[in-house]
Amino acid sequence: METDWIEHRRAEDKELVGWIKPTGQGFVAMDLLGRRRTDVVDWMIAEEALDELGLSYLADPHELRLDGGDWLRVRIAEVSSGLIRVKKDDWGDMTAPQIYYTLDFPVPEDRLRTLVR
Repeated sequence: METDWIEHRRAEDKELVGWIKPTGQGFVAMDLLGRRRTDVVDWMIAEEALDELGLSYLADPHELRLDGGDWLRVRIAEVSSGLIRVKKDDWGDMTAPQIYYTLDFPVPEDRLRTLVR
């Protein structure tokens, strides 16, 4: 995470939903995966974009590109400004082995992408 990013928390519950990055004459909304969610906009539009985005995208299934190039279905388990942890999707099987992968923050979309249904 860049040192000039400013935390943005939802007003109603103070939940961290992203950061606002100063850029030139405006700001860019950055999500919890460190990805741009707006072009350069004014402060209020960046805040509104993050508030509308919320956290629900973190619950969506994702795909992780493994070192060999194959894609693996995963779920996001943990997000912080230092790292992102994903877990191999076990489809809710309580007896399945828990396999985690730790990714650097921010994680590029060519490494972790939302699963297209």
